[in-house]
Amino acid sequence: MKLDAVELRAVALPLVSPFRTSLGTQSVRTALVVRVLSDEGEGWGECVAEDEPAYSPEYLAGATDVIKRFMIPALAGIDLDPAAVGPTLRHLRGHPMAKAAVEMAVLDCWLRARRTSLAAHLGGVRRRVRVGVSVGIAESVDALLATVDRHLSAGYARIKLKIEPGWDLEPVRAVRETFGADVMLTVDANTAYELADLRHLARLDAFGLALLEQPFAPDDLHAHATLAARMDTPICLDESITSARDAAEAIRRGACSIVNVKPGRVGGYLEARRIHDVAQANGVPVWCGGMLETGLGRAANLALASLPGFTLPGDISATERYYRRDITRAFVLDGGEMEVPDTPGLGVLPEPTDLEAATTTVSRLTV
Repeated sequence: MKLDAVELRAVALPLVSPFRTSLGTQSVRTALVVRVLSDEGEGWGECVAEDEPAYSPEYLAGATDVIKRFMIPALAGIDLDPAAVGPTLRHLRGHPMAKAAVEMAVLDCWLRARRTSLAAHLGGVRRRVRVGVSVGIAESVDALLATVDRHLSAGYARIKLKIEPGWDLEPVRAVRETFGADVMLTVDANTAYELADLRHLARLDAFGLALLEQPFAPDDLHAHATLAARMDTPICLDESITSARDAAEAIRRGACSIVNVKPGRVGGYLEARRIHDVAQANGVPVWCGGMLETGLGRAANLALASLPGFTLPGDISATERYYRRDITRAFVLDGGEMEVPDTPGLGVLPEPTDLEAATTTVSRLTV
């Protein structure tokens, strides 16, 4: 397969409601949509980098620049298949979200031409997957309880609460006492704590949580291992895991017993599958995290979550949880589950009218 051209399209999607974490608040999701055109057809990808380098060192304008200036020229002229993208771009240090977007578009194009779904290519075994929902930091406990009640009524299989210092024990207690012990409940700190908070965090054991996600800095495996040895609640890593090698080291050091896999964070869906394989070999469950993806990323995440080691509900959620108008068809929650696309490639295409309405800029590069 030979690359002919690449289209980079910035889109902006207003969120149904602002989404607040310990890293900040979002009211609009901006994303970069990558369209590759080849001698075998076209494919679509999505870059999940955010506007600012807060969650990770990457940011959207930088990802756009590195794709234009370095990644597309590197792929020009080679016999292109999905497995070749990573090795071809290996000389470019970092930028996993940009690499993941390019790989995703190549995967979609290559698989469409071969009439194979992404789920089948990755080794998926489920036609439907259980999904959860992530609940941001609220203005009050009452507002939080109303939001959780709405999501549970919709049928979500798991509730994840964002926490930070000053917003942790009491809101978690309120949710647990209000909705009972049968609700699968997790919390996510997005690196907001320090090792000095260990005793405080250990008090979360009282609430029967399924996991505590990423309390400490990404590079501090020692702190996570220390906390894991003190808590009954399983520790899950997110920002710390950027490759299969990271996952193996974190598991070896006892820094986690669960892994959140985000394809953008780890450089693409093929590396995400390798992390799944490492975790499964070590008896560690994984689940698919979310980055407020458009329908393109949502479809691909459902395919990833259909692999056998994804035994916990992921942050995939229905379209209506985030957007009134997406750039693809809507994804719908049904009995706490969502269907895995089974048509070739990602199994979904942008709707031209919706894509155009969300677009802020477009550039086209001829290879």
